[in-house]
Parts: sequence; C-alpha cells; structure tokens
Amino acid sequence: MPCWGCRAKSYNTKSVQKTGNEKNKNQSNLKNKPENNELGCAANISAKNISAGEYDYDLVVIGGGSGGLAAAKEATALGAKVAVLDYVTPSPIGTKWGLGGTCVNVGCIPKKLMHQAALLGESIHDAKSYGWQIGDNVSHSWESLRDAIQAHIKSVNWVTRVELRDKKVEYINGLGTFKDAHTVQTVTKQGERNLTARYFLIAVGGRPKYSNIPGALEYGITSDDIFSLNRVPGKTIIVGAGYIGLECAGFLKGLGYDATVMIRSVPLRGFDQQMAGIIVEEMRDKGVKFLHKCLPKSVEKLDSGKLKVSWVNEASEEFNDEFDTILFAIGRRALTKELNLENAGVKIAGDGEKIDAVNEQTNVSHIFAVGDVLYKKPELTPVAIHAGRLLARRLFGNSTINMDYDNVATTIFTPLEYGCVGISEEVAIKRYGEDNIEVYHGYYKPTEFFIPQKSIVHCYLKVVALREGDQKVLGLHFIGPQAGEVIQGFAAALKCNLTVNALMSTVGIHPTIAEEFTRINITKRSGKDPNPASCCS
Repeated sequence: MPCWGCRAKSYNTKSVQKTGNEKNKNQSNLKNKPENNELGCAANISAKNISAGEYDYDLVVIGGGSGGLAAAKEATALGAKVAVLDYVTPSPIGTKWGLGGTCVNVGCIPKKLMHQAALLGESIHDAKSYGWQIGDNVSHSWESLRDAIQAHIKSVNWVTRVELRDKKVEYINGLGTFKDAHTVQTVTKQGERNLTARYFLIAVGGRPKYSNIPGALEYGITSDDIFSLNRVPGKTIIVGAGYIGLECAGFLKGLGYDATVMIRSVPLRGFDQQMAGIIVEEMRDKGVKFLHKCLPKSVEKLDSGKLKVSWVNEASEEFNDEFDTILFAIGRRALTKELNLENAGVKIAGDGEKIDAVNEQTNVSHIFAVGDVLYKKPELTPVAIHAGRLLARRLFGNSTINMDYDNVATTIFTPLEYGCVGISEEVAIKRYGEDNIEVYHGYYKPTEFFIPQKSIVHCYLKVVALREGDQKVLGLHFIGPQAGEVIQGFAAALKCNLTVNALMSTVGIHPTIAEEFTRINITKRSGKDPNPASCCS
C-alpha cells in the first residue's frame, strides 16, 4: 500500500561511494565476511550458490519498521548496497499507513500522544488548585486530536522516506516473499521483481490478533485502528489486559469515554504481578471498569448502531451490554506465515510463528531476523533498533558485539505509569529462592500531588535484590508520574551491576520522584510500614 511519500518516483541506488582506503576496506569486509562463523549456527542450505559479485544487493531487508530501517541505514553507512521492502496490508476495517512500522504509525508514538492528551485533561483540573482561572465547561475534541496525531505521523513517514533516499537505501513499496534461499519476490505497482542478496533480514514485526468469536472481525477494531478512528470511540470495551489494552483503556477514560477492560486471566502477564495489581486498582479508582476472569462470546450490531457484546465469566454465567466500540488487545502474531519461509529453509519456533534465532541468525546462515518476529525476545522498538544496528556492524563492519536482551527497561503508559527494568519479584524467587532475595519497597508522596490533593495511595516502588554481600540489584519497579523518565536512568545503572549499597549511597535530587529510589530502606521481610512520615523522611 502506498505510503505518505508515494508521490516520489521509485529510484535505483548504488553502494555508498567511499574514497581511498575507506572504500577499499569496506569492499574487503563484504568480500571476506564468512557465511558461518562467529555469527551463527546452522549450515547454509541456499537453493543456489551465487558468488558475491552476482547478487543484486548485499542486504535485503523485509519490513520497513524500526528494526529493519535501523539495520538498513547502518549497513549503507558501512558501504553495503541495501534494499528495504515494506508493505502494509490494510486492517479488517481498512486502516493502512505509511513507511515506519508499528511504532511510528499505530504504536508507541500515537499511544504516547494520546496518553499525553489524557494527562493534560487531568492537569487542567489540577490547575484550578494552583490558582489558574479555568471555566467549568472544559471539553475535548476527538477529531482534533486524531487529526493532529495523524498529521505528525504522516510527516514522520515522509521524513523516513527522504532519509532512506539520502542514505542510498532503495525503498520498495512491496510485500517480500522468499522464492528460494537467496531470492525474494515482490509485486509492486510497476510489476513483479525478483531480488537476490547475500544477506536477508526479516523484520516484518506483527499485527494484532482477533478473538475467534462471531462478529469480532466484522465489528471489532484493534490498536491498528484506534489512533485514526473516524468517529468518536464512545463507550468502549477493551478485550485484553496486556500493556496495549490497559494503555488504551487509560487514555480513553482520560479523554472522557466510558472504558471497560475484560481480563481473561491476569493483567500485564509477564510483568511483576504486585505492580500489575496496583495499576489495575489505580485505574479502577479513575473510573475504568474491569471484568475479571471473563471471555467474550459474540458481538452483534443492533439496529441502533450499538454493539451488543456477550461474555461469560469463570462460573459460565452469561452477560451482555451495549457498547459503541469493541477493541481487541489479546496479543499479536508475527507476520512470518506470509513470507514463504519454507522456500528458504527457515525454521519456525515451537509457537508456530516466531523465529528462534541465535544472535539474530536463523538456521539458514545468511538469513537473519530482528524485532517482534524473534522467539522469546522483548517486543520493544528500541530493542529492534539496537539489534538491527549491531547486526549490520557485524555483517559489514567487522564488529563482534552481539545484542544483550537482558535488563531491558520498559514503561506501561497507564494514567499512573509503571516503569521497570530487570526481573520481577516472582521470577527472582523462582530463580534464586525466596530466602536468597531481599525486596525493598516504599510508598511516596509526589510534591506536585499535594495542592490538588491527588491520591497518592498507588505511588509505590520496589527494588528486588540478592540478599547477601552488597546486594546486587535484580530489578527495579516504579509506579508514578513520568515513570519512563525515572526508570531510564536506573536502567544504565543496572547494566553496570548496581547494588543496594550503591543505590543507598547515591544522593538524590530533591524534591523529585526519582530520588525515592535512593531513599528506599525498608524491606518486606522486616514487616515495617513502608509509608513515609513526610515528604522528606
């Protein structure tokens, strides 16, 4: 599907022009790079043996998202000839977007902007307590917000297209499928093309799943659709309580819409469950409704235009209610089945869709993968970007540095944010034993919450550490304002083997919420009250 930059004509590129020794060095790197040494695992099972000079490209990237684009740009900077294939299949209701992948178009960026819009609405009400004279009739326009977000996204699509041109990466607006181990086939408006390459990178990411119930595809939407929805969402039920479901419920409620979350099992599966429970309680206090241990049964469109959603609870009791929107957030599937991977000999992991790669290398030595298609790896944009860049440096720059997937920080952008890095308390207990870990925890009072008398009951943090010695920190968890900004700095410290001793020896910046990590001193084991006596205690 044509992206925002489709008015520009297709262009052919050659390798980045280098001069003198730099050019000779890069060419030498490409010719001498081994097919199967420190990079990987299995034997090359390519369908044909083509010498390096007979390939159309040094690298063909399938997927124009964050990870694929990062690898492509890094590879061209190192002298490689690169092409990027990108095509967006419209969602069931017809939503489509331009170059840049999920994060830019239907993920991190629009999500954070809608989250910010909801926070601003809350701040408007808080402002009255700080002396600002604001009328009582504050209203919000979904259309204005949506249009502003879509305008920003389209500008990013265009800038991304221009950047690829400037960096001599050939962009092809077509879906790539493997014809054999060294050939990818694509169909564009100009016709069918076969592209051969020495290396391939699979970076197609994933798309949201739908419930297998009557009416789901006909009447439901996903995160692919919510950020460009051409109508007011109205009363919405969100099926699924992962980070996408809770974030959508949070900003919808913050924008003034009735929001209900249906939870099949537990919220924020894979995250620290104590923290997940606090997030749910905080959202409930803000007016989000929750249906626990429930499964959707059907969706029916009524003559009124409303959607009748039926569901059952764990006791098999049936319920139904009318909604304006049903949003499915029950997980995502990797887009590997569309690639004809069997033609290239690439194997799929036990889950039936993801690729189990060692250092991003598949079982076929010259075919790699990054991002959300990787088995049991974090599905996060910065992870894909960093892995893509490091891979390009190994392929074309003689680097030996591999991606480290441990201790990657992340944040759930719920109304009161949850940021974490490292492992959860449950994982720590399972891995090291309950007697071998120490959990420091505490509630705190953000200074900015005092005057508007905002609730502080859910402002909480904890540090999971080994019990002996200097107490190496295993995980940090924080619920509060600007959690993403707070946890990012501590992520670097964790990478540097942070200890509780070092944390307590650090002087905090007062009055900030980030300093709470430096003041933490009460353990769960002690049984002491983790609530502070004052803002400076």
